[in-house]
Amino acid sequence: MTVHDIRQKYITIKEQVEKRVFDSYLLEYIEPPKIDEEKLLVLVSMMEPLELSFNQIQNYTLSTMLIQIALDTHDYISSTAIDEKKRQLTVLAGDYFSGLYYKLLADAEDINMIKCLSAGVKEVNEHKIFVYNKNDLDGIESLMASIKRIESSLLTKVADYFKVEVWNEFLCELFLFKRLLNERNQYFQSGCSFLFQTLKKFLFSGAKMEDLTEEQQQRLIQACDEYLERSKHAVEKQLPYLNDFLAKRVSVLLGQYHPYAKTFVEEG
Repeated sequence: MTVHDIRQKYITIKEQVEKRVFDSYLLEYIEPPKIDEEKLLVLVSMMEPLELSFNQIQNYTLSTMLIQIALDTHDYISSTAIDEKKRQLTVLAGDYFSGLYYKLLADAEDINMIKCLSAGVKEVNEHKIFVYNKNDLDGIESLMASIKRIESSLLTKVADYFKVEVWNEFLCELFLFKRLLNERNQYFQSGCSFLFQTLKKFLFSGAKMEDLTEEQQQRLIQACDEYLERSKHAVEKQLPYLNDFLAKRVSVLLGQYHPYAKTFVEEG
């Protein structure tokens, strides 16, 4: 297995995903769907060593990415203020992507993979309910555990299906890291994010985001950074076991994180 093999498979399958989700009609009315390239690459890397044909790898990766994009499209509706027509069309687009995933596997008569991904979707949605209700959470550790399941359940179900559970810890920690990093960047840019709103509930209940002192804001960032550091270290331990293409991609992602204390000193 060479870097070229992995890269070529990744590029080819990514093009197939884009072909299906970047529909010219849909794009007249909705934001372009986001393709999580790290998840796509992990799926290809996870299946590459198995006794699967390229068509099988492509079919399984396409199906998983389509249902992931469907979930992400529905999340976009919840997190963004958009007009009613655009909202309805975005809902329909998410449902359309779900239908494409189901058709791919139904055409291949792969009922077991349909069940596998359906179980992943169920787990994702259950943990979304915990997180968005907030009252179902026991604390920050419970919040992070649910975010971890939201971000990785589809992929860990695929790993379980192919009996390569050795990937699961890496999947959970990598995509928790990526989600926390995105939330942290959003907070730095806009002063707010869903994660930081929820952290505020646990750390400074009753206070408004805009009324937090500088010390309280730093405490929110530190709480996020504690979990970023933990996940980063867990992922770094797995780097030597990854193919070179994936290892380099993951290293670039990890390198985007700069601890707040260090950043503050450098800027000061």
